[in-house]
Amino acid sequence: MQKQRLDLEYPLNARKPDLLWQLMSTDHGLERWLADEVKEENGMLSLMWGNPYGEHHTLHAHILEREKNSHIKLQWVEEDDPDAYWEMRIGRSELTEELCLCVVDYAPSEDIDDLHDLWDGNLERLHQSSGY
Repeated sequence: MQKQRLDLEYPLNARKPDLLWQLMSTDHGLERWLADEVKEENGMLSLMWGNPYGEHHTLHAHILEREKNSHIKLQWVEEDDPDAYWEMRIGRSELTEELCLCVVDYAPSEDIDDLHDLWDGNLERLHQSSGY
């Protein structure tokens, strides 16, 4: 099944990309807002939501690209569509010149609204945990 691309841009209250980069590219940073537990090993991220000793859900993603203070591009191990990936990129708003987090993700067309809501929730946690 062909997946639909979702492009999102979230303005951030940040002046420099360094701290934002840490939050989006390291296991400790991602644990603050994206997943309950994140581990990186051999070019693979393991993301776990829930209680590690109880009910939980774990997904694994290959790191396809990572450029410091720029972007990280990943693909779920279980992904059937070879063109589907998810990416977080540090950008600048054309209007305000402020930093923003640009997200690219893919989902079946019937799940795009849910995926958009999921990223909105993730960014709300990022704002709460970091002040961005």
